[in-house]
Amino acid sequence: MIRLLLVDDHPVVRAGYRHLLEQAGDMRVVAQAADAEAGLALYAGHAPDLTITDLSMPGSSGLELIRRLCARFPHARTLVFSMHDSDVLVRRALEAGALGFVSKCSAPESLIEAVHAAMSGRRFLSPGLSPDLLRRAAPPPFRSLTEREFELFRLLSRGESPADCARSLHLSRKTVSNLQSLIKEKLGTCTTAGMAHLALRHGLIQGEAC
Repeated sequence: MIRLLLVDDHPVVRAGYRHLLEQAGDMRVVAQAADAEAGLALYAGHAPDLTITDLSMPGSSGLELIRRLCARFPHARTLVFSMHDSDVLVRRALEAGALGFVSKCSAPESLIEAVHAAMSGRRFLSPGLSPDLLRRAAPPPFRSLTEREFELFRLLSRGESPADCARSLHLSRKTVSNLQSLIKEKLGTCTTAGMAHLALRHGLIQGEAC
């Protein structure tokens, strides 16, 4: 039996895909979380075989959860299930350590297939996502950003305050301020509004829908 941890801030969505997964017959959801912090704690308590996470959640994102899980638990398997499936985000999720990425626009069977692939150690992308993403570098202008800088960029772009970003990423406010200046320099933008516009243009924050 494959033991699963679901991390998504929408209870109805979690209930829906819990039902879908358990109907497969060889999977059981052992824990559910509404945010990355709770997901990390539940992983430590339940040691699931696979964690399925959304990307956009209150506080730390799914990218940060994947990064922290892989850092603390080297054998952790993670899979992304998200409506935010721009090329940049898919590539970043895979670089952070996710074994696969399933768009919420996909057929339900794709999620079941992705779980089996992850448990076999294979990477999986749902239909509609380019296989080239498994090897393609992040496109300009984001190639120059580190994982931590990219995560901070997303939080700031969606309107999080520097203080909130510091709490979510477990950084000091001074470090956030320094990183914010560095990000703006790398991306060639002087304002947070400019960062938000760039994020919207590349599908990194709300703006696309299924």
